[in-house]
Amino acid sequence: MKRILINATQAEEIRVAMVDGQRLYDLDIEHPFRAQKKANIYKGVITRIEPSLEAAFVEYGAQRHGFLSFREVARECYHPDAKIGSGRPTIKDVLREGQEILLQVDKEERGNKGAALTTYISLAGRYLVLMPNNPKAGGVSRRIEGEDRQHIKQTLSDLDIPEGMGAIVRTAGVDRELEELSWDLDYLKTLWEAIQTASKQHKAPILLYQESNVIIRALRDYFRRDIGEIVVDDAKVYQQARDFMQAVMPHNMRKLKHYQDSTPLLS
Repeated sequence: MKRILINATQAEEIRVAMVDGQRLYDLDIEHPFRAQKKANIYKGVITRIEPSLEAAFVEYGAQRHGFLSFREVARECYHPDAKIGSGRPTIKDVLREGQEILLQVDKEERGNKGAALTTYISLAGRYLVLMPNNPKAGGVSRRIEGEDRQHIKQTLSDLDIPEGMGAIVRTAGVDRELEELSWDLDYLKTLWEAIQTASKQHKAPILLYQESNVIIRALRDYFRRDIGEIVVDDAKVYQQARDFMQAVMPHNMRKLKHYQDSTPLLS
């Protein structure tokens, strides 16, 4: 039986092992203290609009406020009272101070500069990247060339991508069957629904989705129908996995196990 073993009893590192019977076929080691914010999704609140910069500053839960350029503001994020005339609107026309907004970290904080933010969300799966609010984006990774590129374009056109969304096939998606890409797309659509639901339930500022979380990455990249068990040896990490699975793959909850034996899960 294939299993995912998550060893998190050591504070300085989390180890994720993929085993088939007694055979280890993959190992991922993460150092939690080096967590990045890039690609994390937050609900933030606009604290200041700076017309001269065509940008807004957003409180999203970090030490410094993030920087949101007007070109990174999707139309559905405009304030209900937005003034849109016949000409090109300005940032002051469409956003308001105190407005709550769903956004993603595009670039990490650097020096005394806050993170660069965007409202155009990208959700990375194992084989696809879903842009749930950017239908113009999408296609095939630039790293995929030649015949592979044509083949992937055809497969992409066969995928059931909802109207208003875009998707990119990652390099890992080359030579994958339509069924595998569809599995990934369904996972990403469910994830987006869970993020939207969480956004409606919480006040800003709040972290809604942590892309860099090794537990989420392990479940995203390695969990498939042939995985019989997901075993976690730490109560806090088990709860994280449980919360994530409850939101995104509730029908597989029975496969999640909390390991409490005195013998180490991984030695």
